[in-house]
Amino acid sequence: MRRSSLFVLLLLLFFTAVSSVAQQTFVSRYDAFAGYSYLNSPKLSLSQNGFHTQFGVNAISWAARGDDFSYFTGNSTLHTTDLNSTQLAKLAPIAPLLPPGFVVQSPYDATTYTMTGGPQFSIRKFKAVTIFVRPSIGMMHESVTAKPGNPLLTQIVAGLIGSSMKKSDTEIFYGAGGGVDLNFSKHLAVRAQMDFVRVGLFTDLLKGSQNNIRFSIGPTFRFGKNILKPL
Repeated sequence: MRRSSLFVLLLLLFFTAVSSVAQQTFVSRYDAFAGYSYLNSPKLSLSQNGFHTQFGVNAISWAARGDDFSYFTGNSTLHTTDLNSTQLAKLAPIAPLLPPGFVVQSPYDATTYTMTGGPQFSIRKFKAVTIFVRPSIGMMHESVTAKPGNPLLTQIVAGLIGSSMKKSDTEIFYGAGGGVDLNFSKHLAVRAQMDFVRVGLFTDLLKGSQNNIRFSIGPTFRFGKNILKPL
């Protein structure tokens, strides 16, 4: 019995010591992130590369208020299967007049901006890593430039988006995200994060809304006083 009690006591002391070492004892007031980012819109086969920046203020150890900005560029091809019923109706009268085997599709370049603000919730039970989750509610702006490959396609695309071959839209999106910080010191970490958002861009042209996945990785810099210390 004595040996069992001693073993249990030593085991409790061991886990207490591990927990005290594992838990974070420093949480800075501010943190800033900047890194590479990748945005994928599977429905449109649109992949874009860019950068992602964040700035956060830790109100308490497990909750922060932050602002988020990202920028991307990429390209894809618009197909008739992407169009809504209104646009397909515009194409219906000219479809019989097209040369045999002619495919109505147009490559395009895209530039996308996102801006988000809101809360982030963190788990700081482990010294080496910080796990976080957040809702994603923000604004997405996208500009596209069509690049039809021949005069006939140019006329068709002009009938859909205008003779400038350019179109832009700004919409509110919603979703969720999260990630992990690998903590190298009190003031430096490497962050890997992913967000899923749904947005209805170009609803006057496209069929339905789009799901988007954003992945980002880069350094996080922390500064300001330790908010865990008593005032």
